[in-house]
Amino acid sequence: MNAPHIGIPARARRSRPAGTAEQTAQRVLLLRLLSLLLQYPDTELVLGRQELAATAEALEPSPAAAEIAAFTAWFAEQPPDALERHYVEVFDLRRRSSLYLTYYLHGDTRRRGTALLALAQRYRAAGWEADAAELPDHLPVVLEFAALEGPGAGEAPLRQHRRGLELIRHSLADAGSPYRHLFAALLTLLPPPTAADLAAVAELAAAGPPAEEVGLDPYGGGLFAPPQTFVPPEPAPSTLIPLLPTRTKEGHR
Repeated sequence: MNAPHIGIPARARRSRPAGTAEQTAQRVLLLRLLSLLLQYPDTELVLGRQELAATAEALEPSPAAAEIAAFTAWFAEQPPDALERHYVEVFDLRRRSSLYLTYYLHGDTRRRGTALLALAQRYRAAGWEADAAELPDHLPVVLEFAALEGPGAGEAPLRQHRRGLELIRHSLADAGSPYRHLFAALLTLLPPPTAADLAAVAELAAAGPPAEEVGLDPYGGGLFAPPQTFVPPEPAPSTLIPLLPTRTKEGHR
């Protein structure tokens, strides 16, 4: 399966966080590191893990940087086959720690297809050109969009799915997965949760996402249909996102 390719025209970089150029570059780098580290740990990604660990250690001190450094320290020392098995176990085989964000808001319902279509349209409106190899709500794709489009429109999908991200973090923490550090890092970049958010996360953990709507096609005629029982497709090579925020991403997952 070919990995997603997203073209990044100049206008995709028009929106940037407020603050100094250094703060902007740091935030972009944090988001792009998270996008990369949450991809399947194939050979290409494993070969670059020492560089990733060094990059994490060189980040400006912050709660997010500390969490990423904790993850990369573990990631750099694990056997490649162990990394692959762990990734599949926590992200591909567990519904409560899937990387497909609209699932947590809409479950396997028709509303999810509408949400996926709206997200794809948001990317196109920003000038992105994505192929169909990955769903638009896959977290590494959403993170790349946030890094390149800025904290307003770019990070809006992350804010919208904050409750799902919180549930994933809890699930990974319960499982003792080091990937919990990456979600902890990401959540420090988002507004703090409200009491309503925390209550909704608890309810989602107890009841799960909405159930299938009988008699309705949940994915708009199959345009965005994920695999049955929501197990993602076989892992494909990851995209090595350049660590300098001024460069564009090319590659395949």
